Amino acid sequence: MRRREFITLLGGAALLQPRICSAQRSAMPVMGFLHARAPEVARPQVVGFNRGLAEKGYIEGQNVITEYRWGRGQYEQLPGMAAELVRRPVDLLIGGSEPAALAAKAATSTIPIVFAVGSDPVKLGLVASFNHPGGNATGINILTVSLEAKRLGLLHEVAPRAETIGVLLNPNSPVAQSELVDLQAAASGLGLRIREVQASSIDDIDSAFALIEREHIAALVVAADPFFDNRRDQLVAGAMRAALPVIFQFREYATAGGLMSYGIDLPDAYRQVGIYAGRILKGEKPGELPVLQSSKFELILNLKTAKALGLTFPPGVLAIADEVIE
Repeated sequence: MRRREFITLLGGAALLQPRICSAQRSAMPVMGFLHARAPEVARPQVVGFNRGLAEKGYIEGQNVITEYRWGRGQYEQLPGMAAELVRRPVDLLIGGSEPAALAAKAATSTIPIVFAVGSDPVKLGLVASFNHPGGNATGINILTVSLEAKRLGLLHEVAPRAETIGVLLNPNSPVAQSELVDLQAAASGLGLRIREVQASSIDDIDSAFALIEREHIAALVVAADPFFDNRRDQLVAGAMRAALPVIFQFREYATAGGLMSYGIDLPDAYRQVGIYAGRILKGEKPGELPVLQSSKFELILNLKTAKALGLTFPPGVLAIADEVIE
């Protein structure tokens, strides 16, 4: 039963590959799109971004060129990619996720940057303030880190007998500690215990699920992190093998078979990134464009997965769901 129309993921593989521009096209503005995800899992962002650009009159290949660089969850590669784009040079940089935005910011203090990050960009050092960013960067806070406590509460409603909740964190994430602190505070208020489990590689994820089973952890929050987005299918499969209720950050997990997700409307967030990029290409200064915050959130429930786990979604949770996958 669908309660909100899912945004069709348009666009072909050409959108996801680095571009080599001809001499004829060199007069067009060139943007560098740097992201910590892999291209095959970033279609929603690319589609939303191009939609926002089009709203400001920019069409890829007609009057603007985009050079894509993908970290594929290997954050240590992003600074080199950012430096390469700056040397190209590009007219504007897009920083998707904290690792990419921080790499872009470290690479240049002059080229405009539009970021999409899940935590406070002031604390990250990207901007001076939300209303008056200053400098060469602005963007949107997609609030993924801020929503961790809400995800924990929703999971607790679905699995109320789980007294210890596991939290899967990537220790390489610049916001991992912040996520853990928020979750510990929320768990304390609910009378729950938090068990931190770390993973920063493919093998780590399998080991994490083995540890969860050994310690009889009854439910799991997968923390918001691009590395985990790149390993979505592995995480969903691990949760099913362990017969474990898990909540994730984006709808992609629930549509892939995950039990539930709660987070922002990702294509809409990147549409706003595209709008800001278009405004800057038209001459506006990033330091004068206030940092936005996502306002569209969606709770997606997978009824088929719940049945396979022997779970029933409480009426209160069903009532607020944006989509129930049957």
